[in-house]
Amino acid sequence: MTYPTDRPATWFVTGASRGLGLELVKRLLDRGDNVAATSRSAERLTLALEGTDTSRLHALTVDLTDEPRVSQAIASTKELFGTLDVVVNNAGYGYLAAVEEVSDADARAMFDVQIFGVWNVLRSVLPGFRENRSGHIINVSSILGLLSFPGWGLYGSGKFALEALTESLAAEVAEHGIKVNLVEPGYMRTDFLRPVSIGLPESTNDAYPAIREMVRQHLEQIPGTQLGDPAVAATAIITVATTGTAPLHQLLGSDSLGLAEGRVQGLTADISASRDLAMTTDIAAA
Repeated sequence: MTYPTDRPATWFVTGASRGLGLELVKRLLDRGDNVAATSRSAERLTLALEGTDTSRLHALTVDLTDEPRVSQAIASTKELFGTLDVVVNNAGYGYLAAVEEVSDADARAMFDVQIFGVWNVLRSVLPGFRENRSGHIINVSSILGLLSFPGWGLYGSGKFALEALTESLAAEVAEHGIKVNLVEPGYMRTDFLRPVSIGLPESTNDAYPAIREMVRQHLEQIPGTQLGDPAVAATAIITVATTGTAPLHQLLGSDSLGLAEGRVQGLTADISASRDLAMTTDIAAA
C-alpha cells in the first residue's frame, strides 16, 4: 500500500470545481490532507469551497491540454507540499448526440480532455512516482467506459479509451510500486446533465428522433432523480486510495453494478456465438 500513514497525504485532483471533483476536494480538506486542485477557474473553485478550511488547498487554473502548464502545476504542488501521493484524473464533461452529428472539432475537444489531458498528467507524475517507488493514480471513468448507448458515442468513446490506457498503465507500473485504479460511477446527482457540463451538437439530424427524445429526458426529467450520491462517491474514492485493496475496475452505484453485470452476460453470449467462425481463421497446421 502506497498511502502514507505518518503524515497528511498530498492529492492532485483535476476537474475540481464541480460535482464529484468538488466533493472529493471538500472531504480531503476536511481530513487534513494537502490538495492541489485544478479547474478552468481557480477563482470559481475557491468560491465553491466557501465555508471549508482551505489552508491546505493549492488551487490551480490549468488547461489540461497545455502540457507545460500541467508540468508546472505538478512541480508547484511538490514544491509547496514536499511530495505527491495520489493523482485523481477526474476532469470531463458529457456530450449527447448521434455519432453522425458529432463534428470533428467536438470529437477532438472531448479526447483532448478525457485522454490527452490525462496523458499530460501521467507523463508529469510518473517519473517521480517511479523514483519514489510509490504513488497512486485513480482515473475516473464511467459505466459508459464499459458499455455505451445510442447518443453517448462520443462520451463513451473517450471513456473506453481511458479504460484501455489505464489497464495498460496498471500493468506497466506495478513493478515500480505504483497503484492504479479506475472508478466507474453510474448516474450521480450532480450538475453533469446541466448546460454547464453537457455538450450538444451544433446541428441535429431528423433521422434520429429516439435520440432527440433521449436528450430531452436527460436534460429535463433525469436531473435530480439520479441514484448516486456524489458525497458518498467521493468518500469511496478516498477508500480506494487509503486501503489500496480495490480492484482495478471499481464500480460505484447500484445502477453501474447492474449495467456492468448485464454487459458481462452479453459479452459472454457474444463469445459463445463467435466460437465456430473464430476457430476457422487460424493458419492450418502443416
